[in-house]
Amino acid sequence: MAIEEGSKISLEYTGTLDDGVVFDSTEGKSPMKFEMKPGSLIKGFYDALIGMNSGDEKTFRLEPKDAYGERDDRLLDEIPRDKFPKDPVPEPGMMFYGETETGQRIPTLVVKVTDEIVTIDMNHPMAGKALNFTIKVVDVE
Repeated sequence: MAIEEGSKISLEYTGTLDDGVVFDSTEGKSPMKFEMKPGSLIKGFYDALIGMNSGDEKTFRLEPKDAYGERDDRLLDEIPRDKFPKDPVPEPGMMFYGETETGQRIPTLVVKVTDEIVTIDMNHPMAGKALNFTIKVVDVE
């Protein structure tokens, strides 16, 4: 049975960056299981699965536009230090969840801290990066 919208899938995969760093993998774990629904996966990954069958293997590369998008400097923000929580003390590299005006929680990275300002980056951590995948479809329902 070929994968299509609504299929339930079990999948083994390894995701790497162009420098070979593994950012995610099912190796040593159970296969990832999910239902194929638009928006449930990054677009390029979803598109690459359509038409595959149980036992199929594939290696592919996603450009940023088909993964988490390009970095957007408009998603950098400076917050007055006194408006930032005091505990824990913000430090560059610290991750926390920010909230949009609509209440959506988004991962946020502290990139710079001064006595007056905390600079944050609300880009997805994988934004601007090409992603490489090796996948094997274990099962399709």
